[in-house]
Amino acid sequence: MEPTETRPRRHIAAHARPEAFAPHVRTILARMGYTILPGEELEALPDWAPGSRPALRIVDERQLSSVPEDEDGAPIPIIVLTGRHGVSGADPRIVGAVPRPAGLHELYRLMQQVLEETPRATPRAMIHLAARCRQNGREWRIALLSISENGCLLRSPEPIDLGTHVDLAFDLPRVGAVETRAETAYQMPPDLGMIFHETPAAVRRAISEFVTTQLAQG
Repeated sequence: MEPTETRPRRHIAAHARPEAFAPHVRTILARMGYTILPGEELEALPDWAPGSRPALRIVDERQLSSVPEDEDGAPIPIIVLTGRHGVSGADPRIVGAVPRPAGLHELYRLMQQVLEETPRATPRAMIHLAARCRQNGREWRIALLSISENGCLLRSPEPIDLGTHVDLAFDLPRVGAVETRAETAYQMPPDLGMIFHETPAAVRRAISEFVTTQLAQG
C-alpha cells in the first residue's frame, strides 16, 4: 500500500458498450494507470504508435466473435463481461470474467492478477485521517494515510512491532465510526502497513464504497 502509484500507464481495449461498466469505473481506472479505450480506436493506430497493442482486452461476451485475432507476439489476454452464468473458457485468451455492469473492485482484482508482477487485491484511497490505536491497555492517536477494504497505511508516534495485533478506531467520512482489529504486516519507514482482521462484512462494504467514492472524486 505504497503512498503513490508508480506503475506505467497501460492501454486496455474495450469491446463493450459504456453501460457494460458501472458508473465511474473507467475514469477511476484511468487515474490508476489503466486507460480503457474503444478497441476500434486502438486498432486504428499505426503499429509503431505507443499503446497501439493493448495490454488487455475487456470484452462483452456478446462481442467475443468479433474480437480480432492477435497476429504478432503473445496472445492478448481477455476479461469477459458476462451474465450470472459466467463463461465456458473455450477461448484460451480468456483469463477471467466479471458480471455486467463491471464493478471497480471486481475488475481491478482481475486486472492486477493478469498485468502486475505484485498484484493488489483491492484498490486503495489516499486519506489523512486522525485515528486511535489500542494495544495492551494503552491507547494513542495515529494518522491513517491510505485505506482499502483489506487494510491501511498508518503513521504512529508509538512503535508497533511487526506481526502484532492492535485495535483501530476512526471516523470515516460518509461511513461513520469504524472499529476493527488489525495486524502489522509490513513497514515502509516511517509508516506501517496494516491488514484488517475480524472486520464485519458490512464494515468492509462501507469501506469499499468509501474508497470508490474517493477515487471517483479524484
